Amino acid sequence: MTMTSTVLQRPIQAKAEKKASKGASSTRSRPTMAWSNEKLRFSCIDNIGLKQLWKMIALDTSAPSKQRSAMMLDVEQQQQQQQQSNNNNERIPNENCDNLADYLSLQRAAQAQRNPIPSQAPTPAPAQMSLLKFLAINALELSAPATPHLLQHQQTQTQAKPKGWMQLSGHPESIVPTSTGIVRKRISGLEDSEVHAYRLICQEPQTAQIVPAYFGIQEMQAQHYIELQDLLSGFRDPCVMDIKMGSRTFLESEVSNATLRPDLYQKMIAVDAGAPTPAEHEARAITKLRYMTFRESLSSSQSKGFRIEALRLRGRPPVKDLKTCRTSEQIGQTIEQFLAARRSVQKELLKRLKHMRLVIEQSSFFARHEIVGSSIFIVYDDDRVGVWLIDFAKCRELPPQIRVDHRSPWTPGNREEGLLRGMDELIRSFEEVYARCGSHRGCLKI
Repeated sequence: MTMTSTVLQRPIQAKAEKKASKGASSTRSRPTMAWSNEKLRFSCIDNIGLKQLWKMIALDTSAPSKQRSAMMLDVEQQQQQQQQSNNNNERIPNENCDNLADYLSLQRAAQAQRNPIPSQAPTPAPAQMSLLKFLAINALELSAPATPHLLQHQQTQTQAKPKGWMQLSGHPESIVPTSTGIVRKRISGLEDSEVHAYRLICQEPQTAQIVPAYFGIQEMQAQHYIELQDLLSGFRDPCVMDIKMGSRTFLESEVSNATLRPDLYQKMIAVDAGAPTPAEHEARAITKLRYMTFRESLSSSQSKGFRIEALRLRGRPPVKDLKTCRTSEQIGQTIEQFLAARRSVQKELLKRLKHMRLVIEQSSFFARHEIVGSSIFIVYDDDRVGVWLIDFAKCRELPPQIRVDHRSPWTPGNREEGLLRGMDELIRSFEEVYARCGSHRGCLKI
């Protein structure tokens, strides 16, 4: 999410939605750990946009009442025909349409050509239909499950982000946000490690509370996406922090090759010319393991088991160059700035972080898995606080003979990654800020 935490309509196939609801039934209640807004917005305004709405209002208010009623009734008939066409898996003829209003205009013109109305035979005035009813009809129509064609058509349109969306870290092209409280994260396929992780986590009610809600898998344009709760949905201009967890953020398989690489040596000396050993200077090459451990040492990952990846303060753009924030003093100052001396937020965050740590310690899922590269995602505004563990792309099931406690130092082969060690240190850092803030009279009690 990283964040992605990780954002248009909610075109979800009925079959996929039913399947996802079974797996995520235990996650939707969210009683204690994570706040989530379960109200899905299916209003016509969300689906067609304000510009199209104003067009229809102008049309409705400028035409005579009988003419408006006839047009509205015709629109309703066209929608019924369109729904019947979708049910028959016919192609929707909207390639030349930019929005709903243009599409309906083309449909009315085509209908008029097929069934011209004789001028000498006046049509009885139909019952008047209000604009409100028209919008209600569109809201129901556009929020219905969409066909695969419509899913793909929407995906090829401009990737407009809903208001308030942000992605602090990760690859921007890997996240497809929507406006319905869901984000789609690109995965490698149906057997992706993240899919495996969320399916198992959903089977543990307590563990499911500390991660985003999981809604299943969608396939669009031959690409698979995992559907997850949009952790920013419902927050207003929030403060957000992405914290990468673990003493190492790479898999053992990524550094198993012992080949000496001159390119990685050049990368190392570009950052710190004194970092290579005399032998490495002589060879002018290093292994990938050496480079990756060097990179971890630049941040607080190696020393504390976590690093602040990025953050965003209210009313400001995200700050993403925090990987070199590694000393206790630097980390404390960053956390203090992020919390803005809000005592109630500090207290709630500590409560939730400690609860998350307890759940991980007691979870059979975490006992059987190596958790590499996951993040803790923190978000708060004036009304709400949320804390989640996100990103299981590098989660791997452990061999039966290996056990980890997520705190022991890593040596190649033992699969320890330092997740809980990082949580211990992170909680300690937040406690220090809370105690320091409590000794100042200027702290806000919100």
